[in-house]
Amino acid sequence: MAWATVFGQTMRKLWNSLSLRSRLTVLSVGLLASLLSALGGVLYVNLRRFLLDSTALRLRAQAKPVIERELAGGAALDTVAADLSRALTSRDTTATIFDRCGKLLADGRRLPEEPAPAPPRARFVSRALGGEKELTYQAPHDLGRALVALIPLRRAPGAREVVGVAQLTTPLTQADQILAGQRRMITLGVVVTLVAGIIGELWLTRSALAPLRKVIETIRLMAAGDLQQRVQLPQAGDEVGELAQAFDHMAGNLEAAFDTQSRFVSAAAHELRTPLTALQGSLEVLQRGSQDDPAAARALLRGMHREVVRLNRLTEQLLALTRLDAPQALQRQSIAIIPFIDELLPHVRYLLGEHQLRVVRGPAAHLLADADLLTQVLFNLVDNAAQHTHGDGRIELGWQTDAQNLTLWVADDGEGIAPDDLPHIFEAFYRGDRSRSRRRGGSGLGLAVVRGIVEAHSGQVTVDSRPGQGARFTVRLPLA
Repeated sequence: MAWATVFGQTMRKLWNSLSLRSRLTVLSVGLLASLLSALGGVLYVNLRRFLLDSTALRLRAQAKPVIERELAGGAALDTVAADLSRALTSRDTTATIFDRCGKLLADGRRLPEEPAPAPPRARFVSRALGGEKELTYQAPHDLGRALVALIPLRRAPGAREVVGVAQLTTPLTQADQILAGQRRMITLGVVVTLVAGIIGELWLTRSALAPLRKVIETIRLMAAGDLQQRVQLPQAGDEVGELAQAFDHMAGNLEAAFDTQSRFVSAAAHELRTPLTALQGSLEVLQRGSQDDPAAARALLRGMHREVVRLNRLTEQLLALTRLDAPQALQRQSIAIIPFIDELLPHVRYLLGEHQLRVVRGPAAHLLADADLLTQVLFNLVDNAAQHTHGDGRIELGWQTDAQNLTLWVADDGEGIAPDDLPHIFEAFYRGDRSRSRRRGGSGLGLAVVRGIVEAHSGQVTVDSRPGQGARFTVRLPLA
């Protein structure tokens, strides 16, 4: 069976090497050929059976009155066998008569144009002598094929005794001609239909797969770096149209993601460059001999420490943003909001320094959240409020609940946020007032981290602010 395995592997390789268009064409044309061949075969077999049955029926219908007439009056079969065989013989039929022992009594063929009788088959003659009707079979003939019909002979219609058998032989020349014409018509019809099917299938697959080729070409252009490419097929309700629309939507998301990543990397490099440049400058000053001046050296070291702290904070915030993309980032646990806030308040007051803190307490509630990340959300919001509120300003922290959500807010009465900045404040490295933010030590990542954490908890963070009237950041989280 090794050859069968090799043949199967070869056919699989050949099939896999074909294009999708070729596969669809081969499958559809093969299915069409199978259906047409099966239909043609059924029609041919039914026609062949009909011709044989009608020929046998004609022979019996023609023979019945002749047999009844010749055997009327109770005459012995051997005395009338010659006349009976001759009466049953015509230009397309030859009759032979056998007695009850199967012995040939008479052969009705007299003229050369009359067909030769088929050699008798003892098995069929015995069955006819046993009284079996409707016996027919096909036999070889000098003109091709012949149909042989055997008719039991009785002295009177309805008599039980069988006195002999009449064998009628007729060539199937006409039936074979009809069947040959039918075969030619079926073959021609199958060939014509297959040719038309192949042409039509090639056209259909070409038109049907044209959008896929456009998708492939668009993918290649995007892989080469042109992320603005789109398939942009006309609106279509089929699967290919849906695929093209889904691809264009994905391509838009990818372009936006790459743009965001590019801006993020650029902004991160810019933020990292500032403290690194300050560190490099301080180190160069120290190398030139400033260590001989203790006061100058201490000032430089304090500045270097401040920049290192800034670098550390920036790194931690960047790591926080990247961790939120991991599925295992959240370590959810049940959190009772009142003990959670009470535990954070001393740290919040330390973070605020001279700012006043007002706590608006709401009802008891439970969250299913990551306690460390939720702590970071509140610290970032409070720190942001402190940076944009004057020294004796007031900051409010509170919460309330409804049927499904817990609403936390941090509000201040500081400088507020300009309307042009509101849509962008949750973007990484965005700062409405860059000079003051940098002077205060901000990196533009705190609010981006807040949004990432809240959305990872299936929540929502919003802001409401007007210039000079403070800002209110609201976080909505689903209750446990």
